[in-house]
Amino acid sequence: MSEEKSLNFLEEIIENDLKSGKCEQVVTRFPPEPNGYLHIGHAKSICLNFGLAERYNGKTNLRFDDTNPEKEETEYVESIKADIKWLGFEWAEELYTSDYFEDLYQLAVTLIKKGLAYVDDSTSEQIAAGKGTPTQPGVANQYRSRSVEENLTLFEQMRAGKYKDGEKVLRAKIDMAAPNMLLRDPVLYRIKHATHHRTGDKWCIYPMYDFAHGQSDSIEQITHSICTLEFVPHRPLYDWLIKQLEIFPSHQYEFARLNMSYTVMSKRKLLQLVTDKVVEGWDDPRMPTISGMRRRGYTAKAIREFSKQIGVAKRENLIDLSLLEYFVREDLNKTSTRRMVVFDPVKLVISNFPEGQIDYLEGEDNPETEEKTYRKIPFTRELYIEREDFMADPPKKFFRLAPEKMVRLKYGYIVRCDSFEQDAAGNITQINCTYFPESRSGSGDNTLKAKGTLHWVSASHHVPVTLKLYDRLFTVEDMGSAEGDYKDHLNPDSLIFNEQALAEPAILEDQPGLAYQFLRKGYFILDSGTGSDAQGKPVFNRTVGLKDSWAKESRK
Repeated sequence: MSEEKSLNFLEEIIENDLKSGKCEQVVTRFPPEPNGYLHIGHAKSICLNFGLAERYNGKTNLRFDDTNPEKEETEYVESIKADIKWLGFEWAEELYTSDYFEDLYQLAVTLIKKGLAYVDDSTSEQIAAGKGTPTQPGVANQYRSRSVEENLTLFEQMRAGKYKDGEKVLRAKIDMAAPNMLLRDPVLYRIKHATHHRTGDKWCIYPMYDFAHGQSDSIEQITHSICTLEFVPHRPLYDWLIKQLEIFPSHQYEFARLNMSYTVMSKRKLLQLVTDKVVEGWDDPRMPTISGMRRRGYTAKAIREFSKQIGVAKRENLIDLSLLEYFVREDLNKTSTRRMVVFDPVKLVISNFPEGQIDYLEGEDNPETEEKTYRKIPFTRELYIEREDFMADPPKKFFRLAPEKMVRLKYGYIVRCDSFEQDAAGNITQINCTYFPESRSGSGDNTLKAKGTLHWVSASHHVPVTLKLYDRLFTVEDMGSAEGDYKDHLNPDSLIFNEQALAEPAILEDQPGLAYQFLRKGYFILDSGTGSDAQGKPVFNRTVGLKDSWAKESRK
């Protein structure tokens, strides 16, 4: 490390706890609910929980908070595990809140026996109304005075399936006048006759998050239970339950969750985008999901570095998506394989190059790596270059190809434009050039100079490809404060297909999963979702451009 960074507030807490003997080993947990795919906000939490445990020689448990059977699926469990491993982390134990259903039930019985919980027959609307308002205390109902024996019987009957959904709940008996409304006799258990993805139909009562969370932490002896800021009001209930149950004193700490520009993080909204087919699926490369970013070509290292850079804060703020893209570019610049792909081809004919001749030029795969590798690139009389790289009447500082101007063709020769052809509409159809054989790259001949260097492909030796040009999914920077329905702000240009692009033939020999820099164009990866289009052409996803085009747009 070049310099030692100051400790964040969580690191300060942990170091003090270790020094004071409050804990001997740091134990954290990552507790996702398996009701959707993980997104970049979860990635920050993963990096934080696993990173802290690694730094202090501790361990991290992966615990699935599976207490809501109607929304949870094994598919989500498997995707979460794959995402964590891809990010580069290993959990100490794979656990499920459902592992503790019997333990949690018995802890609830303990509260009833202590006179600290009761069965309530009220509807959810009646319970909400009885809680009062932030300025008015709640009102105790007749069920609050039930005897311990009656509550034990009713709770046992709830477990046995005697009652329908919503007929009864178990509530903690705390303080109906508490300033914190979450302490006004919160619901601990509700009835749900639904098949659970692990326990099947064994249970028909399920603990609420506030009851399952702290008690599961305690069972696992989690020393530092790290949550996002919206759980600050829940901490007093977390502490109250642990104190009353006299169990291992886990403690909750809160940090600011990740809010990112041009992005929504709500699982509900992301699920709606999937079910309404606004996107291809959870792994659509426009989605902020880890699987979507992986399919788009983002690297695990870039996401980890991004998470480290934004740090841990106690206040919410909006992080610019461009910062994540910066780390993606930084990593891909060092690791990506260079290839030439022409997006909008126009023919270039070298009049003095022999017909039928093929020169195999040598192209470096990645100039940033220590171990150099090269590929052969066929150079022929007829080539394709980018249409935008030629102008019939260029401005003064146009350093690409124009009549009587010279450019270097990457890895190859310097050529001079002698003439061009166009159709009736004025579109350029062909550029005629002369090449200089002595100017071949690496020849050592510095007689000729060319200010511009263009990429190209052979007209007879190329691979047609389809490009999926991805951009931000939304047009509003701060989607958290956007007016109206969030789908009103979808970017109509978030995906543009290019079906006329041509790539150098080496691209067919490359291994799947390779990260590319298409010279002068951006970073790409073979689409793991489709691989090829209806015509059998390889499909490549744009990971990110070479430069931050959105920053440029915002300055206009």
